[in-house]
Amino acid sequence: MPALAAPALAVLGKDYTFPNLIEGLPAKVSGFKDLQIGFFKTSDGVKLAYWEAGSGKPLIFVPAWSASGANYINVLYLLSKHYHVYVLDERNQGLSQKVDFGNRIYRYSMDLREFNGHIGVKSAYYCGWSMGASILYGYIDLFGTEGIEKLVLIDEPPSILSRPGMTPDERLQSGAIADSVQGLSAVMSAHAGDSLMERYNAMDSPPYANSEAFARAMVPVDTAAVNRVMYDHASIDWRDVIRTKINVPTAIFTGEYSANVPSQRWMKSVIPNSTLYIYSKAEQGDHFLAFKNPFKFANDLQSFLESGGGVNSSQQTDSRNEIQELMRTGASWNAAAYGAYPQGVAEPVVVKIAMPAHQELAWHSHPMPSFAYILSGEITVEDDKGSKAHFTAGQVMPETVHTAHRAVVGDQPATFIVFYAGTKGMPLSQPLTRPIN
Repeated sequence: MPALAAPALAVLGKDYTFPNLIEGLPAKVSGFKDLQIGFFKTSDGVKLAYWEAGSGKPLIFVPAWSASGANYINVLYLLSKHYHVYVLDERNQGLSQKVDFGNRIYRYSMDLREFNGHIGVKSAYYCGWSMGASILYGYIDLFGTEGIEKLVLIDEPPSILSRPGMTPDERLQSGAIADSVQGLSAVMSAHAGDSLMERYNAMDSPPYANSEAFARAMVPVDTAAVNRVMYDHASIDWRDVIRTKINVPTAIFTGEYSANVPSQRWMKSVIPNSTLYIYSKAEQGDHFLAFKNPFKFANDLQSFLESGGGVNSSQQTDSRNEIQELMRTGASWNAAAYGAYPQGVAEPVVVKIAMPAHQELAWHSHPMPSFAYILSGEITVEDDKGSKAHFTAGQVMPETVHTAHRAVVGDQPATFIVFYAGTKGMPLSQPLTRPIN
């Protein structure tokens, strides 16, 4: 029998209060009552830590370079309501032992194998983030996919470094961002507004600010120790493993802030029965999306694990779906909260509207929630209080309800699809009968 893990507070030695109070997440570590931390020793004598909570089907997270279970505190809390969740701290990371040997991805893959033996898991869901995905590539290369029921990969390119003779298309497929390990730092920290380091430092998500503050305070990073694996991590090209050895249902997560989107699209194209989730910038779609938007990530992950991400595998045995949520909101574009839908017999209406450049729509209102997907062009909307919003092709405009507003088309013709969530006999819009001051 594996050794039992201990309560997290007993291992950490003290409680921690998160800086932001967030509904649906604990205010303190002590509020996460079943969080535990355990340890085991690898075959080469390294003491590794792991975090766990919940019960049911095992779900094993493999963290990114320099990360640990502390970064997963919110994800652990949310998903432990449905699964027995584990996060393994790799050697030299988190609460695991710091050593100057075995710092190769394949050794980390073996550590994962030995961790499975320690906890007695023969079959599980696996989720690798960044370098954690590389560890899973190595695991699959060594041991195949037996015991991996479903695989989840978060924003890790097949090859961080380019190879001699790579064509431009191959660089896109591999996700290569530098020609040498020495060049990685400059690329990741370039002041482009959305570089990896800038997104890492952007505390624009309260849940992320909580988990980062907790990780930095309680489980500080030993930079010299974590750097020992970086050269090996960056220099391996996993394209052959991805192309030929991943044969289980796979979810791939990335976001619009990430430079990895092209390589994630390539992965989706070569992995049978795979689903690609691309988070928008508004959804915190960057390298840290699971921690910046933990509620959405937990929901999407559970949906994939329980239903294949909406894929009916009995009818689509080789589906390569791409899922990009365009909008999820409880308020219209002018921040007015939506109430209940209109009562009555539902009669949804979908229309396609094409308007010439510079056309101005008269003041009007809608009696039901409606949502416009902009196919082409751009449009500016304004309400009778002076609030304005601008929408371009590919965006969704959540329309106002019972609020006077108008719209003006930009310099090019605009086309959009509008879904009206109305009831039978309800007019789609109503002209304004009073002047706007």
